[in-house]
Amino acid sequence: MPKSLILAILGCLVGGGLAAVQAPTNALLARSLNSPVNAAFMSFAGGTLVLLVAVMALRIRPDYAATAAAPWYAWLGGLYGAVFVVAAAYAIPRIGVASAMTIFVAGQMLISLCIDHFGGFGVAARPVNLTRIAGLALVIGGVVLVRRG
Repeated sequence: MPKSLILAILGCLVGGGLAAVQAPTNALLARSLNSPVNAAFMSFAGGTLVLLVAVMALRIRPDYAATAAAPWYAWLGGLYGAVFVVAAAYAIPRIGVASAMTIFVAGQMLISLCIDHFGGFGVAARPVNLTRIAGLALVIGGVVLVRRG
């Protein structure tokens, strides 16, 4: 297996694991601040500081010409992240971490299959087939099992 593939898989595992930890810590912060929106704001402020330190330490400079050429929707990542953090901070105290995270994964799988199928956002098209639909069905089945558990 190529090193880049191994690193991509490990990055996804670590990122997914940290998302599972981020969700209840943000819910805890939301309870302390009496607001999932305030918790999301503080979470993003902390993340912004960490990224600022990383940018300065690594001396990373954006390619301003390429930045200007990016489509308008390329700038919406922060919006998506904010919705995720607020939704998690709101949902976790009500339905639990495992239920919330499996429902998030089901939503991610559904939209991911659509993006792959149509080649959205510049990714290579990977058509939906029965195997991929079965994978989505298993994830949805996992949601049902976790919710009943």
